[in-house]
Amino acid sequence: MTKEDRNRADARFNKIAHAASGAKTGMAERDAALKAVTDNMARLKALRLAREAAEPPRPAAEPKKARAKAKKSGEKGPALSDWLAGQQSGGRRT
Repeated sequence: MTKEDRNRADARFNKIAHAASGAKTGMAERDAALKAVTDNMARLKALRLAREAAEPPRPAAEPKKARAKAKKSGEKGPALSDWLAGQQSGGRRT
């Protein structure tokens, strides 16, 4: 094996070793970032739960108003021209 072949083999090995160590540091950075995000989510959840526990209970929601009665099949709406005129005067342009 010549000196040049040995240098190329060493360079290839060093390149692979460097890439592996870089992957380990990258994984450590991702793990640290994930832990920071998870810790922040837990902290915010605890704050939200504490705030909700401190608030007085909300009154029950009032029942919604009944909807307008549906038109019977025999009843007709306004004529198309009247409806279009109303839409245009109401600011809607088609």
